[in-house]
Amino acid sequence: MMKKFVALVLLWVACVCAAVDVDSFQVYVDSLVPGSRYGLSIRSVKTGKELTNIRGDEKFTPASTLKTLTTATAIHYLPLDYEPKTYVSLNGSVQKGTFLGSVNIRGEGDPNFSGRYYADPFHMLYAMVDSIRALGVDTIRGTIDLDSSYYTGPWKAEHWRKNFYDAWYGAEIGPLNFNDNCVVVRFKPAEKEGKLAVAEIIPDVGYVTLKNEMTTVPGKKKKWTWALDPVKSEITLGGTIGVKVDSAQLVLPIRNPVGFFNAAFMYALKERGVTYIPTKGVPSGIEIAKYEFSAAPFLSILDEINQRSQNFHAEALFRNLGAQMAGEGSVEGGKAMERKFLGEMGLNPDDFEVWDGCGLSPKNKVVPSVETQLLSKMARHPKGSYYINSFAGPGLGTGGKRQLDLPYPWLTRFKSGFIGEVHALVGYIFTMNGDTLSVAMYLNETGKNPDATCKDVLDTLWSRLVMQTNDNYGSLLEMKKLWVDAQNVRGLYNRLDYFSNALKGKPYRLGPMGEGYLGNVESKPLVYLDSVDCVTFVEHTLALARASHEDSLFWELQRIRYKDGKISYAYRKHFMIADWVADSKYARIIPMVGDTIIQRAMPKVEFFRSKKLKYTYNGEEKDVPIDIRYLPFEKALEFANKPYEGPMMVIGVAFIGKSEKIDATHTGFVILNNGEKPRLRHASSLRKQVIEQPFGEYLESRRGKLPGVTLFEFVQ
Repeated sequence: MMKKFVALVLLWVACVCAAVDVDSFQVYVDSLVPGSRYGLSIRSVKTGKELTNIRGDEKFTPASTLKTLTTATAIHYLPLDYEPKTYVSLNGSVQKGTFLGSVNIRGEGDPNFSGRYYADPFHMLYAMVDSIRALGVDTIRGTIDLDSSYYTGPWKAEHWRKNFYDAWYGAEIGPLNFNDNCVVVRFKPAEKEGKLAVAEIIPDVGYVTLKNEMTTVPGKKKKWTWALDPVKSEITLGGTIGVKVDSAQLVLPIRNPVGFFNAAFMYALKERGVTYIPTKGVPSGIEIAKYEFSAAPFLSILDEINQRSQNFHAEALFRNLGAQMAGEGSVEGGKAMERKFLGEMGLNPDDFEVWDGCGLSPKNKVVPSVETQLLSKMARHPKGSYYINSFAGPGLGTGGKRQLDLPYPWLTRFKSGFIGEVHALVGYIFTMNGDTLSVAMYLNETGKNPDATCKDVLDTLWSRLVMQTNDNYGSLLEMKKLWVDAQNVRGLYNRLDYFSNALKGKPYRLGPMGEGYLGNVESKPLVYLDSVDCVTFVEHTLALARASHEDSLFWELQRIRYKDGKISYAYRKHFMIADWVADSKYARIIPMVGDTIIQRAMPKVEFFRSKKLKYTYNGEEKDVPIDIRYLPFEKALEFANKPYEGPMMVIGVAFIGKSEKIDATHTGFVILNNGEKPRLRHASSLRKQVIEQPFGEYLESRRGKLPGVTLFEFVQ
């Protein structure tokens, strides 16, 4: 516990002190999962540039995150309205309620003939039978033929670990499927000790043989076992169950999907009152009816694969993709389409070693840096929104119990992966500045390290990226709410008055902002309303007043704060008059009667050098004098103590500093109402909050400490 705590502290300190310091990520991994191999790639979707790489060019086993390739290929090639089809055709004739001929059922890999989207797993099979009954048929005499030619080659995935084939998540795939090709074995103790437990198969269509060898023992003891025949659908249930134990169940796969489908269809015929009499020699005749059935659309299948990580669906889609596009419903057909897709996307197919569609094979390999390229390209794909929305997230799908402590869970979508000694997490993080990051994170060769620890490590690192790239996201939401509440407030002056007044009482804190995760000098938040200083109070207020829409608030603020809106310490408007007011897009100095002009050279060379940056003017490293127009103190006091005459206005004020190395020491808003003396609304370092007071009162408190003030108006 102490070791984990220390590692967390190290990670926290590193991330606070630097923008996404991924070197600390490796330290964190090594401290909690020693001996493992960690890979990371982070890429900007907007620019395509890789921001971070830790072993990002090596190959890693991806586990279920390989599904991101399967689904990306499918959504690229298949239409959004694609649905796997199952066809039922009747070839023969109907005579007095009896169909004479052959019923042909052709399956094209629908994975959803189950209770996933319907209350009854037989729903689709009943629909098939009801279509036949609608012809007035209550008896079928002839043959029922199951066409499984849609898939070629081995249906059973190769190169999986042996135990996978005996687990529900490793069920065999077929062109005709029923109930995920699995059954539930439900069992409970007998009423008396020493007796065999009570066990049943659900749904029981007479296909699976259950050998019940489980005995009932005293108390609550339980130690049950099970075994599956490698070829036949035969399950042996053994061990013991205590007489006081409640019922329990196992979900286990069947063998031979088409045989299971056939048994289920026969069951549906009987349940719907249709008698089937197998009869040889009945001529098929002409096709008198044909029906097609689909249990769920393509986008629902994508959700099952990427949100809930259904291997069964991934393997079916993988083969369906090959059948639809390459003419071969097999692993090789799926692989051929994936290689073609990667080539079309400008990626090297050799960077993905693919052996299945779901990622269960330990032989699958991916390169993290190429995975983030794939994710980035898919984010920009015409169908990219469907792809991203199919991923899991905190509280959603496989993320149902992961990263639940994120205050804003919608800022990330991910695909998780896990097999023995392999953990992975890939997906998207949506950042404060409007970019999307594609992230691929892998832990391989985890050895004897606990799986829970490995998962927690990846979740912690992922959560840290989300939080760091959205530092103080709550402030942006607060700004959006303020903006929405003021939609009926019209005119720049009225909006400046409204928002500056709404922020009264905000705590004062010097220098609360920086460049966030984009900065290498100050990684403080890009938006921050938990507290303000005099400049950030003015900047946030102006952004709120000028923004045309709530979604434009972030960039409106950055354009006000940075030259050309380029987020960088070097482009930040550090000096109030020389930089901030000088940007005539937003403010311009108001000439006043009795004002004067002085020249000062702001020490920018020294200022930037202290941050290990270089300042140049016209290619030279030098400070350039600027003109500072200001109203001398006594003239300013006269202006402040005289009632204003005119329409309501909100203007800015910069208080000139005495030092030759600074232009202004403080700023705020001056509120001008007709017939009233000017009032100053500002973030006060003395009162430690945003306040409003008579402008003259504030000036008197600064007598002898400032030469005067510069007044400026905000550009409409």
